[in-house]
Amino acid sequence: MTNSSFPAAPLDPNGKGLGAFPESCTSADVAALQWNLLREDVSLPVAVLYESRVRHNLQWMQRFMEAYQVKLAPHGKTTMSPALFKRQIDNGAWGITLATAPQVLAAYRHGIRKVLMANQLVGRANMAIIAQLLRDPAFTYFCIVDSPANAAQLGAYFGEQGLVLPVLIELGPAGGRTGVRDDTQLQAVAEEIGRWPGLALAGIEVYEGVLQEEGAIRAFLRRVTDALRGLAAAGRLRKNGPALISGAGSAWFDVVAEEFSQLDIGAPLEIVLRPGCYLSHDVGIYRTASERINAHNPVARKMEPGLQPALQVWAYVQSLPEAGRAIVALGKRDAAFDAGLPTPALRYRPGAQAPGAAPAHWKLTAMMDQHAFMQIGEGDDIQVGDMIAFDISHPCLTFDKWRQVLLVDEQYRITDVAGTFF
Repeated sequence: MTNSSFPAAPLDPNGKGLGAFPESCTSADVAALQWNLLREDVSLPVAVLYESRVRHNLQWMQRFMEAYQVKLAPHGKTTMSPALFKRQIDNGAWGITLATAPQVLAAYRHGIRKVLMANQLVGRANMAIIAQLLRDPAFTYFCIVDSPANAAQLGAYFGEQGLVLPVLIELGPAGGRTGVRDDTQLQAVAEEIGRWPGLALAGIEVYEGVLQEEGAIRAFLRRVTDALRGLAAAGRLRKNGPALISGAGSAWFDVVAEEFSQLDIGAPLEIVLRPGCYLSHDVGIYRTASERINAHNPVARKMEPGLQPALQVWAYVQSLPEAGRAIVALGKRDAAFDAGLPTPALRYRPGAQAPGAAPAHWKLTAMMDQHAFMQIGEGDDIQVGDMIAFDISHPCLTFDKWRQVLLVDEQYRITDVAGTFF
């Protein structure tokens, strides 16, 4: 995919986290503006990605996938940023995973031509979006089905359009999210798919992340590989392309790689894994997962250092109303809070030489829409106008609070802007 497929995006003057810029300025012009975060050239709060860590994470994940000879289709819902999709494609990704038809359309309009939609495609308007895109012979698309009803709806619609829709049957564990639960349901869906000329059964998809224990995950994945072998042996898989098996969120991709990488169904097969949060990583739920992977996976152990947290949100100290408390201009509109509150990581007083580590006892205790309550110590050196960088847990719900995320180098110079399209 060439750079011309990803034109520079205009900066959104209504977006937060930017400095003053000329009209019709695009992301390609940002480096020339010579903004610097520490010089207060951009408005705070601001979400930033650190260039060097993003590059490290891109390369680390691609090397991991290549070691297992599997393909990477990172889940784009994490960032919904075509500029970041481009970096993932340029670093070897097979395609991009998405969750909804509008997300697929946004990605297509920004140059993405291979999409796995890890979700059911339901409703005529959503089907119409995908049908429009499938008329482009350069566009490759898969979605998932887990019921005869959905298969019949898709088959009727795409048959009427004179199109063939590649689908994957989703398997799910009991008590989990979507997906067929047993072999009887699997066979019923496969049979319904086979009734419709407008559908082509390409393989199987799973999301193992609803399970929390490694033994249960491995047992589930082995049931999945057995199911795909059964579909292949029964001649139910499409003949005009390789079969596909896909799984792996951001927490258990190592286990999925181990279980799927040796799969042989006696026919061409693509194994596609879908972790999305690796690009930015975090200091919360995904750091915990990474620590497990680094400790137990033989490939990861050889690839130190592991994934690095690359996303932070910077904000000003806004008020010091009473002893032991600082109010920071950072709120639920700026950072995820569902998997733990942001963590103070760096502190900087404008005019100082460089940021330093935030005191370990500084801690957010609550967040409102635009404010955060930070516990501090009596006598701490802190004043209104100080800049605090916060680490976050769960990057997905931080990205979707920003129209633009800034990329910064090691000197805190703004090198690029990644627009988002949620």
